Amino acid sequence: MRGRWRRWLTAVHRDLGDFLAGTVFVFSLSGIALNHKEDWDPSFIIERREIEVKLPADRRRIDRKAIEEVLDAGGIDDGYRAHDYPSASKLKVFTKKGALMVDLKRGTGEYEAARRRPVFYQVTFLHLDPGRWWTWYSDVFSVALIGITLSGLFLSRGKYGFRWRGAVVAGLGVLAPIVFLLVL
Repeated sequence: MRGRWRRWLTAVHRDLGDFLAGTVFVFSLSGIALNHKEDWDPSFIIERREIEVKLPADRRRIDRKAIEEVLDAGGIDDGYRAHDYPSASKLKVFTKKGALMVDLKRGTGEYEAARRRPVFYQVTFLHLDPGRWWTWYSDVFSVALIGITLSGLFLSRGKYGFRWRGAVVAGLGVLAPIVFLLVL
C-alpha cells in the first residue's frame, strides 16, 4: 500500500509540475519586472527626442500641411491625428503612436511615443489580472502550487526527507518572508 501511494504521489507531482511550469515561468518573469517598476516601465518602451521645428510664429498660419511637413522633417512617420494649443506659445501635435510638444517661440519640439515592450507587456498584463476567467485560472494555479509543494515535501526519504533535513529547510523557507515582514 505504501509503495502504491508513493508512486501515485510521484506521478501527480511530476505531471502537475510539468503542466504548471509555463505559468510559473510567466508569473516569475512578470513578478521580477513588476518588482522593478521604479527602474523601468515593464509594459512600454518610451521614446523621447528633441527636434528642430520651423513653423510660423503666428498660430493662424499653422495648418495640417505645415505640421505634417514638420513631422516628416523630424523623422516622425507615425501619422498625424490632431493638434491643439495648450497655451499661446505651445503647440501639441497628436500622432498615432505619440505626441509632439512644440515651443513656437524657441522653434523646438519634444516628441514622445510609447510602444509595447515585447514579451513583458503580455506577461505583466496577465500578472495584473485581466479578467474573471484569468482570476479563476490563477486561483486554481495557486492551489495546484500548494499541492505540488506539499507533495514534493513528502517525496524525499531518509535523512533528506521531510522528517529531518526537509523540515528544517522548509521551516527556513517559511521564516524568510516573516523576517522580511518584520524588517521592512
